[in-house]
Amino acid sequence: MANIVFNIALGKVKYYAELPAANDGLVLIALESSGLETDAVLRDKTDFAAVVAGTTNEQTTVGRKPLASVTVTVDNTNDRVALDAADVTWTAPTGNAIGAVVICYDPDTTTGTDSDLIPLTKHDVTWTPDGNAFSLAIADFYRATSAA
Repeated sequence: MANIVFNIALGKVKYYAELPAANDGLVLIALESSGLETDAVLRDKTDFAAVVAGTTNEQTTVGRKPLASVTVTVDNTNDRVALDAADVTWTAPTGNAIGAVVICYDPDTTTGTDSDLIPLTKHDVTWTPDGNAFSLAIADFYRATSAA
């Protein structure tokens, strides 16, 4: 599950995961471990351009991965909503060490810039791409619940 939910996405993650627009999607973006800002700093960023405007850098060698098979499950028994997606695999990844991944909502996958990407969740990941295939298991990347 997420280490943080970006403030801009609080209360909206379920909506974005339901992919309400015609050409929208969720994208997973790796962040380099070197220079990675704290959760307290990152959670206030309102778009992906802002995420990488400070000392945090995207790890561009592995590339961005669109999330597939995104599901939203409203669980009335456990009083929560859970978001899931298919696992993500890199076949021959290389480059700088990774310290986290961010899942962003892209309102239009056919056009746009990093300023259009809304960061939803950040997940700590410790991984050094070494040319060997790597698979990131994604299970309930986000859960929301309320105390009754």
